[in-house]
Amino acid sequence: MTYQETLDYLFNALPMYQRIGHSAYKANLDNTLKLCEHLGNPQTSFKSVHVAGTNGKGSTSHALASVLQEAGYKVGLYTSPHLKSFTERIKINGKEIEEQGIVDFVSRNKGFLEQLQPSFFEMTVGMAFDYFARQKVDYAVIEVGLGGRLDSTNVIVPQLSIITNIGMDHVQYLGHTLPLIAAEKAGIIKAGVPVVVSETHRETQPVFEKIAAERQAALYFADQNYQVQEGMVDSRDSLVTYEVRGKEGADTYQLDLLGHYQRKNLVGILQALAILKDEIPEINQDIIKRGLSRIITNTGLKGRWQKLGEHPLVYCDTGHNAEGIAMIVQQIKTIPYQHLYMILGMSNDKDIFPVLSLLPKEATYFFCEAKLPRAMSAATLAEKARETGLKGRVEPDVNKALKQVLEIADKEDLVFVGGSTFVVAELENL
Repeated sequence: MTYQETLDYLFNALPMYQRIGHSAYKANLDNTLKLCEHLGNPQTSFKSVHVAGTNGKGSTSHALASVLQEAGYKVGLYTSPHLKSFTERIKINGKEIEEQGIVDFVSRNKGFLEQLQPSFFEMTVGMAFDYFARQKVDYAVIEVGLGGRLDSTNVIVPQLSIITNIGMDHVQYLGHTLPLIAAEKAGIIKAGVPVVVSETHRETQPVFEKIAAERQAALYFADQNYQVQEGMVDSRDSLVTYEVRGKEGADTYQLDLLGHYQRKNLVGILQALAILKDEIPEINQDIIKRGLSRIITNTGLKGRWQKLGEHPLVYCDTGHNAEGIAMIVQQIKTIPYQHLYMILGMSNDKDIFPVLSLLPKEATYFFCEAKLPRAMSAATLAEKARETGLKGRVEPDVNKALKQVLEIADKEDLVFVGGSTFVVAELENL
């Protein structure tokens, strides 16, 4: 099969959560364990770091991979979903898996896949582990897809587990309270493996403490050990400088991820690196600083408060739940502008009113939709938005919506595109 024929086979033959939602979700690890066993348990052949959380797990994963690369290691990085190309999910030192590697994997294992009938995500996890093992990576940073306890990635025994934060997202799978969601995320905690929780919350802290104690896993609440000051953006708008105070004193770090919400991720990243230092002597302050200032360069991360245009300023961000949107709104407040345009699309399997209630009512909205079955129709979104006092027009295609906004916006205006990872993914100039 060609690469495109292979992708078509995977997309059509295997249920894909990205496209269809609930019916693709498998609430156990059985298929992943069987697939890994068929592949020779490749996940046991490399060291790993496991990253879960409601928001920030992608940025955290890319940051850690960047630092490990700067330390001279061959680093695998598994993340999801992809924005533009399936190959984005599986990288080594920032280079995406070759298309032929995907074709070869499916060709070698097609009979078993058809017999097992895994979900698209289960298959992708197996493919990533197999690729990392064949390429003999030193470390792999593995991002959880959804939840933790029952996520397909949770068959690894890592050197370190990280849980960035807990918010109300995917409640139909993970539970309708923060402690229930925390318990699912805490499912990645392994016996004797240290775990970092980036953000302390009074409702979830006891959950983490209980599970970590049961599994005799050293537990670190990063924001209790590090305090980060508000970031300062350089004149070229390419780096954000943060002053950080920790037990060893104060220091400054520069990130090439521009979103000010990254300061919440930074504490967890620094805590994780402080722990990894014990087994990786190459990780020192110079390596950490270089790695954090070159996250995009080293890993190719996209869609995190990414600037798409100037005069007017255009930004996009993949934040899509209440916590993520709240941070985006705070970011918008730091930018001087004449008028705000919001190009917005959302998924149809979420409670969107908590998100809509956070959005600025003075903005002009263009409601769009991703080209996926999971997407909420632009017309439905516009109707629900009106109930919360948001007004605008319907233009289902995000690129047409952006073109229309740029035709009417003044040079001093601000344009934001987001609400859904999949809307951002369809931007042509991303």
